[in-house]
Parts: sequence; C-alpha cells; structure tokens
Amino acid sequence: MVDFSDELGKHAAERVSEEYVIWFTTTSADGTPQPRPVWFVWDNDGFLIYSQPSAAKLRHIARNPKVALHFDSGDGEDVVVFLGEASVDPSAPLPNAHQGYLTKYREGIHDIDMTEASYAASFSVAIRVRPTKLRGLDPL
Repeated sequence: MVDFSDELGKHAAERVSEEYVIWFTTTSADGTPQPRPVWFVWDNDGFLIYSQPSAAKLRHIARNPKVALHFDSGDGEDVVVFLGEASVDPSAPLPNAHQGYLTKYREGIHDIDMTEASYAASFSVAIRVRPTKLRGLDPL
C-alpha cells in the first residue's frame, strides 16, 4: 500500500480527490506501454476504473497485471505516478450503482450522449488497481 502520510503522499491524495482523468498504462503482448486516459474513483484503498468488455487493456492486464497510473503534470513540475497491480473485479457494482462514480461522472456521461444505464451496459467491467508504490516530485 502507498504511504499517504509524507509530503508527496499528501499531495498525491489531494490529486486523487481532485482529478477527473488519470492516465492508465498497461503493456501489450510485445511489452510496448499502452497509456490511455480513463475515468476513475478511489475506492477501498485503490483505484476503480470501468472498461468496455472488448478493450485491449483487459487482455493486457490478464497477461501482465503490473500497471502505472499518472496525472497530467502540466509543465512537468507536478509529477505523481502510482505503480500497482490491476485485476478485474466481477463483484464490483456497475458504474450506475456506484454513488461516488456517478457523482463524479454523471455530467460527463451525459456529455458523451449516454445515460447512466447505457454507460453501465457499455462499461460493464470493473478494474481495480491496488497501488504498491508512489513516485513523483515533492510539491513546492
């Protein structure tokens, strides 16, 4: 588990609570990093991300669960990178039944011309990422 008690950890926790998108990086079969922006919530000591069932990231995770997540750093001065292990969680609620996720992304779901129900039907696979290491620059 990541230590959120030092300066970097406190700053990372703040970013987790404020950011709308995080970059989620898996690796393809040939080892090539595959970063993609995703929506997320912090849930039960880790990241909860929803995916479409046909997404390549699910095949990547099945082959190699080691992943990285990071926030946009703007000018390179605000670096926060989580390393961890990802797994599919079939017991997680669908996104339309997860109140924290809905609160955060309801407007975004509507902005992409979906309803909560159609989004949940399309993004029906829950991925949990348990962070094991935190890297970054100490905030100024």
